[in-house]
Amino acid sequence: MTRLALLRHGPTAWNAEKRLQGRADQPLSPDGAAQVRGWILPAEVAGFRWLTSPLIRARRTAELIGVEAAIEPAAIELDFGAWEGRRLAEIRAEDPDGTAANEARGLDFTPPGGESPRAVQARLAPLLVRLALEGRDTGIVTHKGVIRALLSLATGWPMVDKPPVKLFWDRVHLFDLAADGTPRLTQPNLPLKADR
Repeated sequence: MTRLALLRHGPTAWNAEKRLQGRADQPLSPDGAAQVRGWILPAEVAGFRWLTSPLIRARRTAELIGVEAAIEPAAIELDFGAWEGRRLAEIRAEDPDGTAANEARGLDFTPPGGESPRAVQARLAPLLVRLALEGRDTGIVTHKGVIRALLSLATGWPMVDKPPVKLFWDRVHLFDLAADGTPRLTQPNLPLKADR
């Protein structure tokens, strides 16, 4: 069985402001970069090869944790379309009924001009199959939307209620991949040591 580790990028200014980033190529904030510099990957992922989303916040995170990571286009964040750069609280206040109805769609929730979690799963599927066939344990520096979509795929979570496992975003999440690329969550929330 192939192991897959997912790590979310470090914090950005938009994260601190609770803005939806999506494909906007926001860099790590100075505080975020300082935080990532202190991360040490857990022993469970020693020897993994690494991939990264093409967005700068993920690429920089990979650099700062000291891994050589090839760019993987499929690991890019969910596209928030017209909502990128906006706060979800503002969007909900502007159109409470429409936003609630969209969010109630779970896996099919789609921002205007954006991408649904189900579309993210479809984008990830060929990558998961490829990784399973290659049989190399792999880590990916990626994004919250991608990790949540994979959690849904691994657990059957329909994304209309709370996730079956609370994931912390400054941790590594470990999955096993079956031969057909089907993921299974094995070790969520592996801590990153915070001192070097």
